[in-house]
Amino acid sequence: MTVDKVIISNDVCTTLKTVLSELDYDRLFILTDETTRDVCMPVIEGVDGIADAVSIVIGATDTHKTLDTLATVWTQMGEGGGTRHSLMINLGGGMVTDLGGFAASTFKRGIPFVNIPTTLLSMVDASVGGKTGINFNGLKNEIGVFRQPEKVIIDTQFLRTLDHQNVCSGYAEMLKHGLISDVKTFAELIGFDLDKVDYRYLADMVGRSVAVKERVVEADPLEHGIRKALNLGHTVGHAFESFALQFEGQPDNERGIRPVLHGYAVAWGLVCELYLSCVKTGFPVDTMRQTAQFVKDWYGTLPITCDDYPMLLELMTHDKKNTAGTINFTLLGGIGDIRINQTAKKEEIYEMLDFFREGL
Repeated sequence: MTVDKVIISNDVCTTLKTVLSELDYDRLFILTDETTRDVCMPVIEGVDGIADAVSIVIGATDTHKTLDTLATVWTQMGEGGGTRHSLMINLGGGMVTDLGGFAASTFKRGIPFVNIPTTLLSMVDASVGGKTGINFNGLKNEIGVFRQPEKVIIDTQFLRTLDHQNVCSGYAEMLKHGLISDVKTFAELIGFDLDKVDYRYLADMVGRSVAVKERVVEADPLEHGIRKALNLGHTVGHAFESFALQFEGQPDNERGIRPVLHGYAVAWGLVCELYLSCVKTGFPVDTMRQTAQFVKDWYGTLPITCDDYPMLLELMTHDKKNTAGTINFTLLGGIGDIRINQTAKKEEIYEMLDFFREGL
């Protein structure tokens, strides 16, 4: 990911007009979900060329990040006259940029695409870095490819359209970026008031957070080494996310578990993996507890029981960082002290889950 691919903009329309003028394409497609079609599409529909674009609308939320939805997008691209010289704009959150990027990367063996992230999560994580994909067989992001967008246009005006939960969801990835960078950045993030959001200050923080990810991705675009730093909190977080997804369609289940936003699962995963970092790599206990308190205050908890541990362990074995069935964690020796390819015994993982269950 080169720095010039990400544009931090104060005027998405002007920026998009410039980007489109620099790209050569025969047909333009715009992918949105039902929410971003209504809330965000009106912001850009006056840009030259947008009125002639083929609009593709999919269902909102991660539950639609499926093979069926992907097939629908491919079908509409074909019926809309798409060729290998066409261009896709993905306007939406992480689900839209992940699925849209994958659709573009595979249609006619790959067409270029531009991401315009509209959620905090997508701005600081999903739309940047070249990972695309869908959920499959009950597992998060199980199918996908690495493919860089032509451009990522980030305009933080879209953040004002988000509800509190979606702000919190994206903020978890920013907190992760702080943990893998430096003490000053982490302190700034841990002290931010998510109840009274200063959007102007948040916009500055977004730029710094994106820069952290860009540096890591540029050093290791295909995740052979240091890019695994970005997976802090995700080995357990993806397991929590996949576990909760199994309760989809059961809103009245007696445990009160329902599918969760990605950032919430990551926040809980950070607590777990920082605890494991304390045990395995000497991460400071007071910083771990400070982070755990922040997560407890803003994200609550997932009501797991000891009976869920085998299933969560099984879900962790499907993590894409694993090798030969061994679960690999990204841990920290301290803030910014990254330790990739760390392993843990079953007993240590269960102890970690005990801490999460009893401490949050």
